[in-house]
Amino acid sequence: MRRAALEVGLQAYARGDFFEAHDLLEPAWMGTSDLAERALYQGLIKLAAGYVHAVRGNPIGLARNLQGAKRHLESSLELDPGWGPRVGIDLDRLVSEVDVRLESVRVAVANMATNPRAMLELVDAAPRIR
Repeated sequence: MRRAALEVGLQAYARGDFFEAHDLLEPAWMGTSDLAERALYQGLIKLAAGYVHAVRGNPIGLARNLQGAKRHLESSLELDPGWGPRVGIDLDRLVSEVDVRLESVRVAVANMATNPRAMLELVDAAPRIR
């Protein structure tokens, strides 16, 4: 059940269907009591939610969710570094990519006055999970 929810959620994310990915990943998160696994799924949910905000042009929502995603993903790594690899996710790489996106949000916000499409450009650069 959790693995199936993870797989369909990641497929939706890969298609750029971030709202659906967020919803599809929730059963995986709610279905586990393992803290590292739970943190992993929460991080992925926050990542998807962040890009829902990016699509809607909300840089604050994007930044907050990316920060939350990073915290959860790092927590999963600290609790059990094997969880990411068990489900085919390189968490070290993903955390690094989230850091890059956080810097991109800062730059996009600074450029929004002269480039209103700056937020939409962030959507195209959502980090690959796998």
